Amino acid sequence: MTFKILNIQALKEAVFHQEPFPYLIVDNIIHPKYLEQVVQSFPTLSKRGSFPLDTLQTIGHFDELMKELQDPKLKNLIGERFSMDLKDKPSMITVRGYTTERDGHIHVDSTDKLITFLLYLNPNWQDPKGRLRLLYNKHDLSPFVEEIAPEAGRCLIFKVTPNCWHGHEVFTGERKSIQLNYVTSEQASQRHLKRHRFSAFLKKLFKKNEANSPY
Repeated sequence: MTFKILNIQALKEAVFHQEPFPYLIVDNIIHPKYLEQVVQSFPTLSKRGSFPLDTLQTIGHFDELMKELQDPKLKNLIGERFSMDLKDKPSMITVRGYTTERDGHIHVDSTDKLITFLLYLNPNWQDPKGRLRLLYNKHDLSPFVEEIAPEAGRCLIFKVTPNCWHGHEVFTGERKSIQLNYVTSEQASQRHLKRHRFSAFLKKLFKKNEANSPY
């Protein structure tokens, strides 16, 4: 596959940081000429939570982006940048449209995730809240290593380590993001996706019940 949407050169040139855990930030991971179309074709999500890709209807440039994110050449390049062999490691994608007071708490990603790739799709983000912070510990949102506004086209990629603490100040509202993970095994991938699929099913069920309610 030839990459059309993803700006692979920007990924190759992004500054790599080793401390306090390995990460890099790409401000323009999507070619500017396609960014607006990707944002406009983002799936309609009316609830918080992470939705597995196979539970969504994807169209247009967003669908093209999803295909590129699953390209083995992208996995190999990320592996090279992090000095990791990801060749046989499965990938999984989840999509988020909203955050609430339940989101943003300081955490590290689960140990069966090897790499986390976060891509934001929020044009002209102005709110001081909802900006992801890379942290020194699990207790404090400040001081922080980096603060990343979830601006459209901005991407954070980090190696999952015991100290990859991150979180953000509570933000309630639309906050669009895509999370791509490379995981240790197919079993781990299916375990995560099964949980997210069940959650997505419940959200759709509750939405349907609310629509049918006479009150």
